[in-house]
Amino acid sequence: MAQKDVGNKIPIYKLKTTSEVMKYYDEWGDKDKYNKDMVDWNYTGPKETVEIFNKYQKNKNILIFDAGCGTGLVGIELKKYGFENFHGADLSQTLLDTVPENLYQKLEKVDLNQKISSDDNYYDAVMCVGTFTFGHVKPNALDEFVRITKPGGLICFTINEGIHEEYGFDKKIENLKNNKWEELEFFKSDYIASKDVNAWLGLYRVK
Repeated sequence: MAQKDVGNKIPIYKLKTTSEVMKYYDEWGDKDKYNKDMVDWNYTGPKETVEIFNKYQKNKNILIFDAGCGTGLVGIELKKYGFENFHGADLSQTLLDTVPENLYQKLEKVDLNQKISSDDNYYDAVMCVGTFTFGHVKPNALDEFVRITKPGGLICFTINEGIHEEYGFDKKIENLKNNKWEELEFFKSDYIASKDVNAWLGLYRVK
């Protein structure tokens, strides 16, 4: 079946460089426009992903790394299920500045295409929602997620369907299956159904 072309569905998908994407987010995050658009678009990525995560993760006291946390939408969902301990990281300071106060224990500006400053086996779980998309974070970030997650910990993420093969996420996921993680869930989620944009939702346990 031919891959659906979603590259023109949303303006930011047309941007190719990190600097272009950051400039866009700086304007998008102003006056809460980003959060309003997410509501208007019925962006369900955070809700769907945390629901699946919660199905497998019963210990609410674990430490979670929310990679590409944006305005904190995943943190809000985690809190609903009783999770309390999470750190957030994003490349856009504008979006980080709009995260609700006291939602995360720590927030930092991070380029997820670079090595993450955390120690090996530091987090119990990593969440990454809406970050693997056009012009954003590349597949090598998954290696870093595995590195910073404790053995037995969970890594839960979405990949925009438009870049899954084009950016090489399909190959990276298969390679990691060899000796780094085991697959618990991998399916096509609604993501931004109002724009006819789906995402692959994956949940993996680190070996």
